[in-house]
Amino acid sequence: MDNPSDLVCDFVNSYDVESGTDDIPTPAALAAWLARRELIGPGDIAGDDDLALALDLRESLRAALRANHDSRTRGGDDREPGPPRLFTGLPLRVALTAGGPVLQPVAAGVPGGLARIAAAVMGAHADGMWPRLKVCTESTCQWAFVDSSKNRSRSWCSMRVCGNRTKTRAYRARRQTETGPRHL
Repeated sequence: MDNPSDLVCDFVNSYDVESGTDDIPTPAALAAWLARRELIGPGDIAGDDDLALALDLRESLRAALRANHDSRTRGGDDREPGPPRLFTGLPLRVALTAGGPVLQPVAAGVPGGLARIAAAVMGAHADGMWPRLKVCTESTCQWAFVDSSKNRSRSWCSMRVCGNRTKTRAYRARRQTETGPRHL
């Protein structure tokens, strides 16, 4: 994938929270997922440690994208950071290219493919897109998306589905409070 933001979202969305569907439930599925995106070679195989690292990276990214909502509502990047997540199994190096400096994986194979995803995070940040990467605030969804709204205020992956669910739930709660419990 050429667009780092798309790769990050695609990786986070490899687990569909709503349906419980995981595109990478096994080491073999992880290798296939990475190979389809040309992040590893066709002969590279993944092990259990690679899968654990990938799942940790994916859920850490989901949490980071969730925090991108908080930075908007607090007026900047002044939120209290949690402990930094260190992915020592994904070493990167800076390479000076004709197009400018880029991060490249130090390792080959599956760790190198996962390091390319970590490099995509930095690419999205360098492109100025990182604050626009979010996950849907609907708790049953958590789908990663790029907030293309002018003021970066989008909360849901889809207003038609998740936004409607949230607003309907809030409306029903208000109505319940206004009318009180109904007794037959």
